[in-house]
Amino acid sequence: MVTIERKGGDRTMDDDGRGRSPLPRGSGRVPYEGVWRFTAAAVDASVPQARHAVRDLLARQGVPASDDLAQGLLLIVSELVTNAVRHAALLSPMLAVEVAVGAEWVRVSVEDDHPYRPTALVADHGQTGGRGLLLVREITQEAGGACDVEHTASGGKVIWAALPLKPNGTV
Repeated sequence: MVTIERKGGDRTMDDDGRGRSPLPRGSGRVPYEGVWRFTAAAVDASVPQARHAVRDLLARQGVPASDDLAQGLLLIVSELVTNAVRHAALLSPMLAVEVAVGAEWVRVSVEDDHPYRPTALVADHGQTGGRGLLLVREITQEAGGACDVEHTASGGKVIWAALPLKPNGTV
């Protein structure tokens, strides 16, 4: 079971969705802005739990995400949590999922304590796995967003994807 907690209520993302910066009080926040984080065991059952928790959070907060954007975010969460479960669980029995929502961006990230920094691979057509990060990158680019892998201070990594709330090309 996962429980999402609100983290730093007076924080939001930079204009490009790549990080968070302090948000001054009275700065015209939109009601759905915030940062939420939850931890879960690095086990298979955490994949659907994380996906459902993020879906419910977006709905509960009233985040103005189109159906396509929401489905893309949920697929990204599923792929990133699956990767952490499959490839990091031995050194990282727990993982953390963070959802940060700003006025124009939504950012999801998955953090684990495994030091290996993965790369997106182009898998053989006969292979049944190995395309998770490639899929995350494609969804992110198609939406006009950004994604990256960064090392944490504790020696692990965080993989994140930030997508604009407004589709590419709209004003």
